[in-house]
Amino acid sequence: MTYDHQFVRSTMIICLLTSFIGAFMSNSVNIAIPALSLDFTVTQLHLNWVVTIYLLTSAALSIPCGRLADIIGRRKLFLIGIGLFCLSSLGCSLTPSFNVLIFFRLCQGVANAMIAGTSMAILTTVVPPQQRGKALGIASAAVYIGLSLGPVLGGLFVKIISWRAIFAFGFAVDALILVLILTKLTGEWKAAAGEVYDYKGAALWISGLTLLLFALSNLALAPFYTLLLIAGLVLLGIFIRVELKTDSPIFALRIFAKNTPFVFSNLATAINYLATFALGYLLSLYLQLILGLDSSLAGLILLSQPVLMALLSPFAGRLSDKIQPRILSSVGMAIVTAGLLPIIFFTSSTPIALIVADLVFIGIGYGLFASPNTNAVMSSVDKRYYSIASSTLGTMRLLGQTLSMATVSLMTSHFIGNTSLYSPEYPRVFMISFKLSFIIFTILCFLGIFASLARGKKEQVQ
Repeated sequence: MTYDHQFVRSTMIICLLTSFIGAFMSNSVNIAIPALSLDFTVTQLHLNWVVTIYLLTSAALSIPCGRLADIIGRRKLFLIGIGLFCLSSLGCSLTPSFNVLIFFRLCQGVANAMIAGTSMAILTTVVPPQQRGKALGIASAAVYIGLSLGPVLGGLFVKIISWRAIFAFGFAVDALILVLILTKLTGEWKAAAGEVYDYKGAALWISGLTLLLFALSNLALAPFYTLLLIAGLVLLGIFIRVELKTDSPIFALRIFAKNTPFVFSNLATAINYLATFALGYLLSLYLQLILGLDSSLAGLILLSQPVLMALLSPFAGRLSDKIQPRILSSVGMAIVTAGLLPIIFFTSSTPIALIVADLVFIGIGYGLFASPNTNAVMSSVDKRYYSIASSTLGTMRLLGQTLSMATVSLMTSHFIGNTSLYSPEYPRVFMISFKLSFIIFTILCFLGIFASLARGKKEQVQ
């Protein structure tokens, strides 16, 4: 197969911008949480949903969207996803109320599911196999640059203009990506053209996972959510039975279940994000409401972690073309575990230098984990399954992120409840939930090391 280098470069630019803005929006929204609380006068229980509704929707729809992309075309769904994300970002920036903001965040989640199931699949298809690790490493670096600039620019936007400027910036970048797709991303990729879409499987997956994640996020509030949790598990059980019998499933369980590198690389992804995603959210609140820093300074401190991730990811990606990804990723996860442990002991008088040093340490570990792990996933499947593999990886990432926020919600609902972020009682109850959350995250990240090691050797499929 021959590769058009100019087309590869154009596709890389589009995918890099997409990776950047998705990460930027994720991290900048975290820094805006206290400002949102002041504007809409809502409690932390409500504020958690600004992040959770986006993640839940993305997680539930990523795999169905990935399969749909294989049938109708990856470029087509990618284009629709970017367009919807662009419009919903504009909606968030102009929202008149908190409920409308939640609606547009839900729309962003739908759009993200379309993008997650297509962008990495397109990139993996376009780039020559021998350069795949390098390309994925650069894409990971774009993510981490977005994560790096998110708290810094986001903090400045909040301080100088408003939290609404964050979403306005997202709208502008997505509009640029939209133009580039229309003018530069020619052609189409339909790995499963003509195959029948499994609507029954999609409905079972979406409803089952939505009920499961929604229930986990609210489990401490009422016994009713336990029933929803059970219902979600039952629906997912039925989904597995249906998919094993379907000729054209949305998720090829019969194939992927036997693929050890694929299974354990995705499991490692879910555990890693479960253990680390809420870090930025909780530290944003900790720095602003416990240590009393303003949003811009808090953003600069949070910059410490993703900068190291951005610097190391291209190097780790290239290295994963030569060294087994399970070794690099497992070492990275072990370093992250060691970095999470000291956070348990943070207090209202912890030196900022110590916080920065710890975030740098976690950033090094994360940089070694991410791109080798992505390379292991995408290299373990045939080309016709790139969209599903990309969607599955995205779903595991989103599942981990949602469960991370569900852990925070459980701690919040139990210890904080309806306590205002600016009440005298808040610092005490927040620190209890903060410490318990990081105890859970540290233990899970430690267990994730073994999931990462269990994946076996990478056998690259071209």
